[in-house]
Amino acid sequence: MSLIERRLAELSIKLPRAPRPHPHPQHGRPVGNYVAGVVAGEILYLSGATGTVPSPDDSDVQEIQGKLGAELSIEDGYASARTMAINHIAMMKAVLGDLDRVVRILKMVGYVNAAPGFIQAPLVLNGASDLLVAAFGPEIGSHARAALYQPDLSMNAPVEAELTVQVRR
Repeated sequence: MSLIERRLAELSIKLPRAPRPHPHPQHGRPVGNYVAGVVAGEILYLSGATGTVPSPDDSDVQEIQGKLGAELSIEDGYASARTMAINHIAMMKAVLGDLDRVVRILKMVGYVNAAPGFIQAPLVLNGASDLLVAAFGPEIGSHARAALYQPDLSMNAPVEAELTVQVRR
């Protein structure tokens, strides 16, 4: 077990399998043709993830759905962003095999499904940032970040983000 996986266990976090592209509602095939992440030299580019969880039938379910500033509170968005960060860590594990290869979380670009007038996206994305710092420690987990507002997100997700990560070869 890696150092990071031990830290996750101390935080009572069990990594799920990495999320998969969700199926199209009409034909059931994945909506996207992409992989969880790509390593180029010492950089891992992770695909966008949301706060999905595996269901009993092994599909990905968006447990928290909706717009921040309408039907969802900052706390709801924070919880979804935290789950999203857990999914990103599962994606890192799937791509790298060993989470101890992570040198630094470099940047998060986050998108918040926001109702008109909602201006608290940074507070929502703290759910992901706080989890990454707790899991990897401040030296590795602290990162640059952009918080962007969106009128809608796939699967009515409250939040989605992509990560750029420095890794050991």
